[in-house]
Amino acid sequence: MNRIAESELIINNRGAVYHLDLRPEELAPTILTVGDPDRVAEVSKHFDSIEHQSQHREFITHTGYLGKKRLSVVSTGIGPDNIDIVFNELDALANIDFASRTIKPALSSLTIIRVGTSGALQADIPVDSFVASSHGLGIDNLLNFYRRDNHEEEKQILQAFGVHTHMENITTPYIASAGAGVQKHFVEGFHHGITVTCPGFYGPQGRVLRLGLTNPELIDQLTSFRFGNHRITNFEMETSAIYGLGKLLGHQCLSLSAIVANRVEKTFSKDGGAAVENLIQKTLEIVAGI
Repeated sequence: MNRIAESELIINNRGAVYHLDLRPEELAPTILTVGDPDRVAEVSKHFDSIEHQSQHREFITHTGYLGKKRLSVVSTGIGPDNIDIVFNELDALANIDFASRTIKPALSSLTIIRVGTSGALQADIPVDSFVASSHGLGIDNLLNFYRRDNHEEEKQILQAFGVHTHMENITTPYIASAGAGVQKHFVEGFHHGITVTCPGFYGPQGRVLRLGLTNPELIDQLTSFRFGNHRITNFEMETSAIYGLGKLLGHQCLSLSAIVANRVEKTFSKDGGAAVENLIQKTLEIVAGI
């Protein structure tokens, strides 16, 4: 087995992976990710006990128990670039022997659930409702740096998306599906559909402040896209990276969003914090029973 060099996998003085500052035993097999570091405590306050807390930069981790379920909640910060760091390091904690710097012969599959916020792209998905993403469709370019394959339906969705949006003039879109093993538990009380992941919040999500856009029709194009029963429900900045890396690494991933804005209706939640808290409670109730 090939040894992974010190420059490729950075392990600090206490034997923890560099960015997350976690040792393998400090991570649970079921993980909730949140973008906002302050949201970690909003999740872990519902735990019955907390056994580990750590922070390095924007990456905060609390590991503990909800009933008999051992859970970790990890903040990722915003954007697909941060997801690249977090997911590679979570996988390293589970599947690389830090002493020998070699990949373990028996790989472990983590369950990773994003609990975040998003903007709806359909008029019938109101603010303060929840979306469970069936797919992550990336216009952020991250997964184009990795070797990957898509099944036939995913290829067809991508082809139809390219024809509909002409996005190839800006980027090369990619797509990945939710982990079926975890997605099946999040049906009632959730809207379902494709989530588009953008590399920014303003121009890449069609917002105009002082700068003009190369594609001013983006919102309308995303809202009107259809492929069979599939439509784009929302967009944000992490889901496609989570699904893409999760699939390649063999983990079960799901992205859940509290809708804080509706870009079609041009409305914004009057209490986004309450919407997120409701999503946290609903998610933990379901996860505890899995």
